[in-house]
Amino acid sequence: MLTFLIFGDVVGKIGREAVIKSLPDLKAKYRPDLVIANVENIAHGVGVNLASVSSLAKAGVDVFTSGNHIFQNKGVFDVWADPELGSRLLRPDNFPGGTQGSGSKSLEIGGKKVLVVNLIGQVFMDQEYASPFEAFDRVLKENPGHDVILVDFHGEATSERVAFGLWADGRATAVWGTHTHVPTADARILPQGTAYLTDVGMVGARLSVLGVEPKGPISRFTNAVPTKFNMPESGPADLNALVVRVDPALHRAQSIELVQMIVE
Repeated sequence: MLTFLIFGDVVGKIGREAVIKSLPDLKAKYRPDLVIANVENIAHGVGVNLASVSSLAKAGVDVFTSGNHIFQNKGVFDVWADPELGSRLLRPDNFPGGTQGSGSKSLEIGGKKVLVVNLIGQVFMDQEYASPFEAFDRVLKENPGHDVILVDFHGEATSERVAFGLWADGRATAVWGTHTHVPTADARILPQGTAYLTDVGMVGARLSVLGVEPKGPISRFTNAVPTKFNMPESGPADLNALVVRVDPALHRAQSIELVQMIVE
C-alpha cells in the first residue's frame, strides 16, 4: 500500500507556515510515501520563488504542482535552475509548447513507478490552453508502465473537473482539483478505482477572501475602482489536504480522506 498526502493551494506566508508547522504531525499520523503541494500562490500570494519552495522542501514536501499564476513571479526561473529543486516543480502540461518547465514527474517509490501529472482547465480561465483531456492521453503514451498516476487538475469550473475525473477513471489513480481555494464535499472512489475530489481547498489565512485580506476583494465587489490586494501576515490558517491510499498492484485507490484543520 502507498499513501499520498496532498495539500491544496498554499497561499502566502501564513499558508507556508501552516504547512511547516503541521507537517510533522501529519506525517506521523498518515505516514505518507509522497507529499505533494500546489504552490502557485506561495510567494506572497502570487507565483513562487526559491526561498518559499526551499522552505517547504525542507519541511518535507516532495513534489510541487502549480497553475496559471506560476509565471507571475520571476523567481520561478531560480527554482528551475536549482539542481535539487528544479525537477520537483511542475507547471501544467497543457501550457503552450516550448514553455519552460515540465508538466509531469516520474518517481520510484517502494519499487513502484509513480507519475505525478499537472494539468490546467480551459473553462473560465484567463487565457487559452490546450485540451487537458488530450494532454493527459499524450502524457500516458509518453510515460508507459507506471503503477500509480496522480493528477492535479488546476481549474475554475467544477463541471470540467468532474468530467475529467470520470473520463480518467481507471487510468488515473487519483484526480484532485486545485485553484478555487474552497474545498468541495465530493471525495469518493469512482467506479473504476480512481480517487476523486473536485477541489482540495487551500492552506491560507482563515480570516480572508481566498487567502487575501478581505478589504481589497470587498472593495472590488462594491465599486469600480481598481484595488490592490494585500496578503495577511498573521492569524490562524485553514489547512485543507487530502490523503489517498493506493494498492499499486491493483492500480486502484483504496481510500480517500479529507484533512481539514485550523492551524494557529
